[in-house]
Amino acid sequence: MKLQRKNRLRAVSLGALAVSGALALTACGSDDNGGGSKASGGPSTSTNASAIKCDGAKGQLLSDGSSAQKNAIQAWVKNFSQACGVQINYKAGGSGAGVTAFTQGQIPWAGSDSALKPDAVAASKKVCSSGGQGIDLPMLGGPIAVGYNVNGVDNLVLDAPTIAKIFDGKITNWNDAAIKKLNPSAKLPDLKIQAFHRSDDSGTTDNFTKYLKAATPENWKYSGGKTWQASGGQSAAQSSGVAQQVKQTNGAIGYFELSYVGDGIKAASVSTGAAQPVAPSSDSATKAIADAKIVGTGSDLSLKLNYNTKADGAYPITLVTYEIVCDKGNKADTLPTVKSFLNYIASEDGQKILSGISYAPMPDEIIGKVRTTIAGLS
Repeated sequence: MKLQRKNRLRAVSLGALAVSGALALTACGSDDNGGGSKASGGPSTSTNASAIKCDGAKGQLLSDGSSAQKNAIQAWVKNFSQACGVQINYKAGGSGAGVTAFTQGQIPWAGSDSALKPDAVAASKKVCSSGGQGIDLPMLGGPIAVGYNVNGVDNLVLDAPTIAKIFDGKITNWNDAAIKKLNPSAKLPDLKIQAFHRSDDSGTTDNFTKYLKAATPENWKYSGGKTWQASGGQSAAQSSGVAQQVKQTNGAIGYFELSYVGDGIKAASVSTGAAQPVAPSSDSATKAIADAKIVGTGSDLSLKLNYNTKADGAYPITLVTYEIVCDKGNKADTLPTVKSFLNYIASEDGQKILSGISYAPMPDEIIGKVRTTIAGLS
């Protein structure tokens, strides 16, 4: 079904963030200092602690997965830990690592920027007892920014063919004719382009290449997936690693979540065929997600995004991050804590903090289905 475009972002109230002494949030490798991370170095968010229902949550909870949602998880965990005294360790090792850890029974819940593939669903049936299996719960959205660092160049505009050729090594200099055509008033330097991509299996890579495949198939002939396939370029681990390389390299370009833009990194607007090029933002991502379709069956709520959208103000390079959990057959010792935490992040209070840290809340129609599904987890 089509998600209704009437869903709009709610206003976000920024306040002082209470820091919980019970919090233990760690990340993998360079994710410890996610360059441009607004959850840790920019606007802080808080929630109404009395509105969080702990419902038997206790002890420690381990998880892994999407580094794209790391900044959101960080804000959610601080609020939840303050209210419930639960210690949560989310190791943002990437979507591939999270799905693997979940299907091997190492963690009770994972984050992924791509819905479970059939082989992962089959593997999950071995760890979800009582005939259960892993399901996808869309929890937040966000634009994948094409971030760049070129001295003297602001308000860069790119389109799908140009982006594809840059990341496939077909356009190698910033004063290339294709870039000049899209930016006639810009002072583009005679400077080598240094394109950075993810070195680890990544849902961000999966969604970025899905966009290129859909929007410019003649210029992106790779099959896609979580593993980067194009030759050339340079690589770095996790979104923060790519962002850090772009930040410190004049002439660099990369792809990562909008929360990593800033402090030396600018985001390109994308020419989609709409009236005006579209910049990445929480609002423009929500407009794109509103054009998605639910394709999951049963309690699975995976979505199919329209990467070719030409709707005014809709940013096409957008991902949805899923929380992956057993629909039934969850372990008794972790189910209350997992369920309580998921209930909080899907709640109105949990969702409303997202746009303050450069994410997009789920439209009302889909988040309502997520809440109903969480209530039925067993």
